[in-house]
Amino acid sequence: MTFFDLLRIIEYRKGKSEPEEMPKTQEKEFERYLKKYEALIIKVARVYSHGAENQKDLIQEIVLQLWRAFPKYSADRGVSTWTYRIALNVSISYLRKESSRRRREEEYSQNQSRQTDNCDPIDDRLKILYRFIHTLNATDKALMLLFLEGCKNKEIAKIMGVTPGVVSTKIYRIKAQLKVYFESIESN
Repeated sequence: MTFFDLLRIIEYRKGKSEPEEMPKTQEKEFERYLKKYEALIIKVARVYSHGAENQKDLIQEIVLQLWRAFPKYSADRGVSTWTYRIALNVSISYLRKESSRRRREEEYSQNQSRQTDNCDPIDDRLKILYRFIHTLNATDKALMLLFLEGCKNKEIAKIMGVTPGVVSTKIYRIKAQLKVYFESIESN
């Protein structure tokens, strides 16, 4: 069974009566695309999910939505911008659908060290950064993720559908919050 057979099965189980077919050449192109943007998808999923299983579920949902949208992709849009937009929209929707998310957030903060140790090996400051990012609302998480990826304010604004001025202001405020967060941890 191929990767694309699995995508078709997933799509079929989600209620589509006839799974969409993609030409073989486009499937190969999509495979190359996924390999190139795999790290981006994983980073978005890591920011918007708690625990390895939720992260896998979110990655699966992002890939499925990218696969559905891939035949309609227009080259006049930047590939990374298009990928971020879909990944972030799927991730935000994923959060909205999770009714028990708030309860998990509380449990997550209490068991943070145990859960972060289950992730890939990351240095302590990066763990602290991820903990901080998890405290942000969905929009600010997206903004922070794009900023940390090195996106320019103009590109972030385009992806998120806001003005560059709003992006600059939000980044400034988040940086100030982050500074206070790091200082409070270092003083303990």
